[in-house]
Amino acid sequence: MSATGVALRPVRPDDGPFLRRLYASTRLEELAPLGWSAAQLELFLGQQFDAQHRHYRARYPDAAFSVILLDRQPIGRLYAARCPERILLLDIALLPAHRNAGIGTHLLGALLAEAEQAGKPVRLHVERSNRALRLYERHGFSVVGDEGVYWCLEWAPARVGSAQPAA
Repeated sequence: MSATGVALRPVRPDDGPFLRRLYASTRLEELAPLGWSAAQLELFLGQQFDAQHRHYRARYPDAAFSVILLDRQPIGRLYAARCPERILLLDIALLPAHRNAGIGTHLLGALLAEAEQAGKPVRLHVERSNRALRLYERHGFSVVGDEGVYWCLEWAPARVGSAQPAA
């Protein structure tokens, strides 16, 4: 994927500061009403990032943890686990300056094309209030589970639901 200057590369150990900044950018709007100081926000968001990072690495050790690049500059992350029965979109996030520019649509489309080719559904979790919900709905995801503050969404290629010959 390079036609638009967008590419993926594996996360490297030196990506930590960028990934922390990216994570913080996805949570600042949600935390703004709390009125915390910059130091409080930094401490809390650092702890939350570390917990999420450990969880993803422990739960999905074989997942593809990728940095999204635009013209070779890091602008986001895309984490996906390719399981035998489905593809799990663990996380997709872009820095604020790169949101609503078609990059997420491009990357999600590529993942869905991969899933279509493999005959696998794509599943993800999203907060009910997350603006990305519109992106997922436009791509044909539907709610398959209600987990309180999160919805479990799934997209299925046409042939996933078709009848399978008896063995």
